[in-house]
Amino acid sequence: MGRKYKRIIKPLIKFIDKQKIFFVATGTDGGKINLSPKGLDSFKVLSPNKIIWLNLTGSGNETADHLLLNDRITIMICSFEGNPMILRIYGSAKAYHENDNLFKIYEGYFPDYPAKRQIIEVNISMVQTSCGFGVPLMEFKKERTELIDWSNEKGVDGIKSYWEEKNKKSIDGFDTQIIK
Repeated sequence: MGRKYKRIIKPLIKFIDKQKIFFVATGTDGGKINLSPKGLDSFKVLSPNKIIWLNLTGSGNETADHLLLNDRITIMICSFEGNPMILRIYGSAKAYHENDNLFKIYEGYFPDYPAKRQIIEVNISMVQTSCGFGVPLMEFKKERTELIDWSNEKGVDGIKSYWEEKNKKSIDGFDTQIIK
């Protein structure tokens, strides 16, 4: 059965550490809701009430845009191996860019991925678990390397050009503040 918590308790931190994927949902009033899968070593629990995750370059930049307009966020983590469980983290979030002091502090928690774009800090208001009985049982093979390979090939200047072309505006037309 599902349970609600005011923070991430130790057994849930152990659960989080074992998972290979998480999903992030954000939205604006009247705009499109964004739901994105995230992987690699990009999720860290800083305390029972705070997590950070490294937002890597992608074809859009909706999360950063949404957080400027509405700081609500939901993160979902499912168990695809082992015991079934779904974990949802609810809270408010802020995106930090490479020129922000907290970005510089937080980036040390993650590998130095060339595609790093923002670090999202989430202040947790509620944590909820549910059974996950309907989630398929799957076996993890390996991390994909395409994003790392692509960003290594582009280099820092190429990535910034990509941001200018593809990440500066959200699909709803709002400025993501990726280029300051």
